[in-house]
Amino acid sequence: MPFPVGKKPAAPAGSRIPKLGSITDENQDEGPQVKRSSSPPKGAPKKRTAFIDITNAHKLHISIPGRKKQPGKKVVKKSSSSSSPVSTNNQNNLTKSSSVSSEDTTTSEEEKEESSKDEGVKEAEPAESPPPVPAHLKKQLIPAEFDIDCENSEDCYMCPEYAKDIFDYLRHREEKFMLSDYMQTQPSLNPEMRSILVDWLVEVQENFELYHETLYLAVTITDHFLSKCPIHKETLQLVGSTAMLLASKFEERSPPCVDDFLYICDDAYKREELIAMEANILQTLSFDISIPIPYRFLRRYAKCVSANMDTLTLARYYCEMSLMEMELVTQRGSLLASSCLFMALLSKQLGGWSPVLQFHSGYRTSDLAPVVRKLFVALSAPPDDKLKAVRSKYSHKVFFEVANLPLVNEDQLEEALSPP
Repeated sequence: MPFPVGKKPAAPAGSRIPKLGSITDENQDEGPQVKRSSSPPKGAPKKRTAFIDITNAHKLHISIPGRKKQPGKKVVKKSSSSSSPVSTNNQNNLTKSSSVSSEDTTTSEEEKEESSKDEGVKEAEPAESPPPVPAHLKKQLIPAEFDIDCENSEDCYMCPEYAKDIFDYLRHREEKFMLSDYMQTQPSLNPEMRSILVDWLVEVQENFELYHETLYLAVTITDHFLSKCPIHKETLQLVGSTAMLLASKFEERSPPCVDDFLYICDDAYKREELIAMEANILQTLSFDISIPIPYRFLRRYAKCVSANMDTLTLARYYCEMSLMEMELVTQRGSLLASSCLFMALLSKQLGGWSPVLQFHSGYRTSDLAPVVRKLFVALSAPPDDKLKAVRSKYSHKVFFEVANLPLVNEDQLEEALSPP
């Protein structure tokens, strides 16, 4: 039912709605938008924050021995509170006021963090001493009379400061590649077959004009492979040619290709067979074909006595002849090179094993004696018609025809080997 204009509806009888007249004038003036003050009424107890610390724990100081006390920093906290009651006017404008109260704190957060760190720090344990350096890695002092690299001190390509250490390392590495007489594990082979293979590899090295290091490494790779993998005699040439291919890749600037090695084998093997043998050799040797060879030691030791090219070539001839001897396969490359140089010096009547050679090689004359005697027997044997490559090679003028030089007398050899 609509109400007349200007009249307010009257509350029905028994209604619980309070009469507007019962509200005080003060509340009527405030209006519905007035915010009540948060301050307690006069005479009532003051309210406090629910989680404020009312204990005296914050007044407890922890003293650390040996540390000076630092004055605590004061942190000012702001808290809002009403300072005066709200006054109203006819336009219902509200005003707000706040008061700032400060509280003193005894310790700051930074001081607490520092104290916790100091408590957690433990005394550092003494560092362990470094392990001792192995004997073969220690820097050796070379006497002036034995310093053969001082003349190359200005040549950085000769590495004079590292030369002695490099060859000491090669000698130490020889222990990993020691061989035994493996012919007992090769029922299809014999020492004569191996000698024929080495003689053929010498011809390959000459025809392809390869380095001498390539020849020595190829023979060494062949011996190490045969010592671990039995083969048939029909496969022996394939093993030798593949070893020469690997050595060429390792030593040469421009190695021959696979087709070249198939050609020198007279097409006895297919391309796939040679590649498969290459993978077989590498896997058998664990891809480690950086094997110390006698030729490197020979050139180093010849430099110790300032040997001329004639003497060095004669020692190279002896060393290359030793490649075909199965009895010398078990010897170290450095020892074999020393024995060949020793015989060349005696043949040229240039003296015996000098102190400078003993210093750089690490061998005394007594150490060379067994190998020198075996080498002398092999060189004194009559030439074999099946093994002509080495003798023919060193009979050329390019190699000073050293193969035609007479061998040292046996009595002179024994006199040089006998202890003083």
